[in-house]
Amino acid sequence: MPAASPAPVSAPLGTAHQADAAMPAPAPLSQIAASVDVPYEEFKLANGLTVLVHTDRKAPVVGVTTYYRVGSKHEPRGRTGFAHLFEHLFFSGSENVPNFDIPLEGAGSTSTNGSTSSDRTNYIETVPTGALNLALFMESDRMGHLLGTLGQDKLDKQRGVVQNEKRQGDNQPYALARYAIPEGLFPVGHPYHHSTIGSMADLDAASISDVRKWYTDHYGPNNAILALTGDIDAATAKPLVEKWFGSIPAGPVVTNAPAGPVTLAAPVSREMKDQVPVTKLLRAWSAPGLNDPDAVPLDLGMRVLGGLGSSRLDKALVRGSEQAVAASAQVEQEEQIGTVLVDMDLKPGVDRAGAEAAFDKLIADYIAQGPTAEELQRAAMQATSQQVGALEDVGGFGGKGAALAEGLLYSGDPAFYKKQLAQIAATTPAQVTAALQKWLTRPVYKLAVVPGARTESGATMGGWGDEATTPTPKPDAKKPAPKLTSGDKREFPPIAPVGALTFPAVERTTLSNGIPVALARRTGIPKVLVSLNLDAGTAADTLDTPGTQRLMLDLLDQGAAGKDADAIAETEETLGAQIDANAGLDSSAVTLDALAPNLAPSLALMSDIALRPTFADADVSRVRDQHLTAIAQAEANPSRIAGRTFAPLLFGAQHPYGQTGDGLGTRQTVSALTAANLSAAHKRWFDPRLARITVVGDVTMEQLKPMLERAFGGWTPGAAPVPVKALDGALPPATPRIVMVDRPNSPQSVIVAGRVLPLTGKDAGKESIDLANEVLGNGFLSRLNMDLRETKGWTYGVRSSVPTPLGPRSFSVSTAVQSDRTGDSIKLLLADMAAFPGKKPVDKVELGRVTDGNIRGLPNRFDSNADVLGAIVINDRLGRPDDYYSTLPATYRAIDGAAIDAAARQYLQPDNLLIVVVGDRKVVEPQLKGIGLPVEYRSAAGN
Repeated sequence: MPAASPAPVSAPLGTAHQADAAMPAPAPLSQIAASVDVPYEEFKLANGLTVLVHTDRKAPVVGVTTYYRVGSKHEPRGRTGFAHLFEHLFFSGSENVPNFDIPLEGAGSTSTNGSTSSDRTNYIETVPTGALNLALFMESDRMGHLLGTLGQDKLDKQRGVVQNEKRQGDNQPYALARYAIPEGLFPVGHPYHHSTIGSMADLDAASISDVRKWYTDHYGPNNAILALTGDIDAATAKPLVEKWFGSIPAGPVVTNAPAGPVTLAAPVSREMKDQVPVTKLLRAWSAPGLNDPDAVPLDLGMRVLGGLGSSRLDKALVRGSEQAVAASAQVEQEEQIGTVLVDMDLKPGVDRAGAEAAFDKLIADYIAQGPTAEELQRAAMQATSQQVGALEDVGGFGGKGAALAEGLLYSGDPAFYKKQLAQIAATTPAQVTAALQKWLTRPVYKLAVVPGARTESGATMGGWGDEATTPTPKPDAKKPAPKLTSGDKREFPPIAPVGALTFPAVERTTLSNGIPVALARRTGIPKVLVSLNLDAGTAADTLDTPGTQRLMLDLLDQGAAGKDADAIAETEETLGAQIDANAGLDSSAVTLDALAPNLAPSLALMSDIALRPTFADADVSRVRDQHLTAIAQAEANPSRIAGRTFAPLLFGAQHPYGQTGDGLGTRQTVSALTAANLSAAHKRWFDPRLARITVVGDVTMEQLKPMLERAFGGWTPGAAPVPVKALDGALPPATPRIVMVDRPNSPQSVIVAGRVLPLTGKDAGKESIDLANEVLGNGFLSRLNMDLRETKGWTYGVRSSVPTPLGPRSFSVSTAVQSDRTGDSIKLLLADMAAFPGKKPVDKVELGRVTDGNIRGLPNRFDSNADVLGAIVINDRLGRPDDYYSTLPATYRAIDGAAIDAAARQYLQPDNLLIVVVGDRKVVEPQLKGIGLPVEYRSAAGN
């Protein structure tokens, strides 16, 4: 234990704000819930397609959200994973659209994606208003004109991609629990028993006949909901939808099999060994689906138990007895069932039997007693605030389109979210207690994941689970299927002109102590984002100790201004606010996400957390132990191992950017940190001379500035000169080599390759590099991703990156590939880099996609308050003008193919690459011998 130190206080603050008693009271929950409204119009085509339209003119974009009633629960025995496999096939081209992504990205679409759950499959894209006609044509083409393109080659490629997605998930610590829990809660044959990803055997056996039948049985318009949200209205939408979708015939009606919660005959316990640093204990029960009257009470009850910062689990086991380093509780609610999950990660060195007994007693006591009225109020405020925030986006997986479509699909009411909000506001402690006692006094399923060699394989999990006793006859996956005739030829509609981007106006002022303030007013939802940004970040640790900045920031809300962690969390939750402190590479930030009516008291709490932390010895000891466990967790995760290995080698341990990639530091450095160290770091870096405040949301400058003066105006500078990070420090000489980190029993290898560029983020006029990087590896349609994923099927995805920090920029490529293709994948990556532009300069389609596509897609990039805030922050950091994004179209139009090729030739070549590989050495080592680079081997332990 470190020596005791006095509770420190940061730089002199003056009279930053008055006592909390002077702050306005929080707005009533019922008032906030009643203010949420997403008006819509609904119409249905003769073929059964239901269309929902919501008008939101804040930007010239439309969210196109399509839901199909087909998920993994609809899969029969021997066909697990089919719904998800077909989601992938939906993106690989239809009869009139050879590639679904190319036209949409060229038209400026963002968030072009899809997902599959037990209950449904959905597809999303947010397009400029002028490209809506194109998006509807393409969605209708794959709904009604896909069958003629379903060939063996396409199936084999997407099967490989999905299997690598499964391997990537299975390669993570604790990953096999995702199979064990539903298998333990539901019997074989229950629709929610098997996983959405399915089993390797079923994916291997998928034949062309299988997938064609799956398509004709499930993807008719009468089984779909189309939500159009944004710069659109029903009068405009109806003829367009009728034009493109009206001729598609209805298909079979898809129905749900009975699938309610299941009561186990007796408690069940299972223990799994895994390559993990700490034991995780889980408790699970099946519960009712989201339409049951008990769904909301159970959700609120789990928030009180383990979802709030002031939760029972955190208070008792994490901050109280310190038997756990983390604990949580939640209910995962689906259409027909719910799954209640309660878990804790044991603190290293703690007696498991004693911790497990305390864990189970706490759960049992809570079930018997239920929540207090105050706890329930905080949980309800948290749930309401999260729902309000989710409804900010017009499209995407969680925006307005998804809320309307899911309400109709699952509950028969697009405005179901309103009923949920009203029920949240009206729920009583007695209702929560009754729901807890009804559902959680039934026999429990217990799962323990303990450190050790993994003895089970994800490759054999995820299916129905009875294959060993009753083998499923497998069709010949390579048997040719009959040829199919395609439908009528359809032509691509033109894209209407896209208007110029109107970036929100930025108002600026300065507080009395010199802190610059920027405000972008946005009134779409009653929320406000506030960022206190400091010129620090993980790069600041070169002036302290590796791991200092992150540990210091994580301690801010553990005690401040006379409040302990429980009191801070309770105040935050009462206000419906969320205050986070995080370190990026160049800057540290304390960010407030507040309900607009509660902004003033939320800012008061934010200033206490940011400026008056206590750093009490007991808090430092507890959070330091949590960070040491987080380091151990990182050392068990292959992607995290790669990042922690890569950055120090690339930049060198002496450069500010040469910290471990996650900024956590090492076990040795973090173990040595004391309260005095952290207080000194806070005093050094939390100084108004290093600070900026950026605000986006539903507030005027007239309202905002007095609140900020009250919260931060009394903050005075320290006496010492402001610290300066040596971002221009020396870098190690570039040495091309492979560093192989051995992680046995890994079904995939993580590859990270890169080099430092002779540029800094403040070098202006380098947008051609960003466009060249999009051509090469940044995006689904990039060359690296299309080659390694779509053509070879060796990975779930590849990404190249050229970030824009204040200091030296770097070029890197990262991917996770199946182990037996590690060497081939490295060779392919190097070859594709070298070919651009020598053997393969940028072509016309690529040029249009990254120039015109980016220009058309600019309005999509600022849908949320967080998007706008992030843009203002980075503009200020790099010295860009406020109209930077408004001038980007002219910048992109001036970049031709020759400029992109020149950028690729100068900056994106494979010369002098450092390549880090994390995988199973015995499998990978023979594959590295033919690459022609020196290889250095390391162990994953102690990275």
